[in-house]
Amino acid sequence: MIARSYPFGPVDGLEIDPMYARLRDDEPLARVKLPHGEEGWLLTRYDDVRLALGDPRFSLAQAAVRDTPRMGPQRIGAILTDLDPPDHTRLRRLLAHAFTVRRVEQLRAGAERIAGELLDEMEKAGPPADLVTAYAVPLPGLMVCDLLGVPYTDRDHFQDLAAAFMSITAMTDEEKLSRLGEPAAYLSGLADQRREHQEDDLISALVVAQEEGDRLTADELVQLTVLLLGAGYDSTAAHIANSVYTLLQFPGQAELLRSDPELMPAAVEELLRWIPAQEISDILPRYALEDVELSGGTVQAGEPVLLAKHAANRDPRQYPDPDRFDVTRNAKGHLTFGHGPHHCIGAQLARMDLQVALTAILDRFPGLRLAGDVPWRTGLAMRGPLAMAVAW
Repeated sequence: MIARSYPFGPVDGLEIDPMYARLRDDEPLARVKLPHGEEGWLLTRYDDVRLALGDPRFSLAQAAVRDTPRMGPQRIGAILTDLDPPDHTRLRRLLAHAFTVRRVEQLRAGAERIAGELLDEMEKAGPPADLVTAYAVPLPGLMVCDLLGVPYTDRDHFQDLAAAFMSITAMTDEEKLSRLGEPAAYLSGLADQRREHQEDDLISALVVAQEEGDRLTADELVQLTVLLLGAGYDSTAAHIANSVYTLLQFPGQAELLRSDPELMPAAVEELLRWIPAQEISDILPRYALEDVELSGGTVQAGEPVLLAKHAANRDPRQYPDPDRFDVTRNAKGHLTFGHGPHHCIGAQLARMDLQVALTAILDRFPGLRLAGDVPWRTGLAMRGPLAMAVAW
């Protein structure tokens, strides 16, 4: 079988390349070739993607020793995504206490206060405002800094970190590794400070975290903090900007939320399902440890699969009329945060941030509208506006 060149081509804004739908219908196990690495199989159906995310017959750890399908010459991994259970389970358990529903809800009041203050500043400055720099970026930035114990005044460190961590083609591999190095040293210094003087933050908790007598090593602590800052901060900022943009494209749906705020939790799930936030499919290939039968055929032991979660979230076998955006839909079960052992550990925090951010801005600015063209960033793991001028 001749492999298709992947990605299929450039996309505009939050559009989905129509090839995904064609493959989902006619070729759910499609052979693809990325710019570097070996060929792999692209999965586009909900049931197949969900199975590959959660089934132990598919391994993320194998990617560390294989010539993985990838966009750049070098493979640059991350600590939690390079491990399978039980090693992954150990590290995840040490983190889990910081991301429980109860702990996240304790942070809600602070998020509401921060959102209100940011909107106060926007309103005081007057329209037009860049929603990205004035709101979508600082809200999760302040929240994750508060959670971790990173001074927001040092945000230049983690903004560089986030840009490098989420780069697919926006930076060369050499530039990416260079940018990751300095913030890692900075975070290592913070960890050393917490060993001397503990505070009520996640870095302090990780310094003393222990599971059955096992502590994080200094390198593990820094790598986990890099992952949380790099992925969590940037992803949530992109989700906020994408969600506001989407609601402005569907003003009737925004009015539904204004008239019935209790719809917001369901609306956030629908936004997470409907918005194709990833630049391309999940670029963390999983390797079959044995032959696995999927709807499109058999993935043989040793072969990699790539997971098109955004295509799976639009699968009509799972969601009726899936291309329709509907804030009253029951979108639970979407795969944006993954599934199984590697389900995003910060999902509850991201959900809360989105609920707070959208509720606050819809309430404050009922006449919110775009005030110009929206340029979109490219070459990063998450799509999103580079800037978004709004007025009210």
